[in-house]
Amino acid sequence: MVNNAHPKMDRANRAKQFVPFDALKGFREALAEKERVTVHRKELSEDRKAELDGILHNIHHMDIITAEYFRDGEYLQVTGEFSGIDEISRMLKIAGVLIPIDDISDLLI
Repeated sequence: MVNNAHPKMDRANRAKQFVPFDALKGFREALAEKERVTVHRKELSEDRKAELDGILHNIHHMDIITAEYFRDGEYLQVTGEFSGIDEISRMLKIAGVLIPIDDISDLLI
């Protein structure tokens, strides 16, 4: 039986009816951010800073290294191939990730 009062909907419009609806845009992301545990940044001693500086000067292009660094209230680790240091912006590049040198808390070769 065909209903002449309501013409048949095409597939694209029919599919739109079943797309999930998020009444509070960004609410899930805000909850996830609220639940994230943040930590305070470690203050490194002068000896530790000198030790990290020595490691930085001994790293060679294509060495595989692990760096622990502080970003947005948490400590992250990246392991990969060392690409270089930008002396002007003071950034270390490992596996395509740019890390500010001042945010590094540990380096392993």
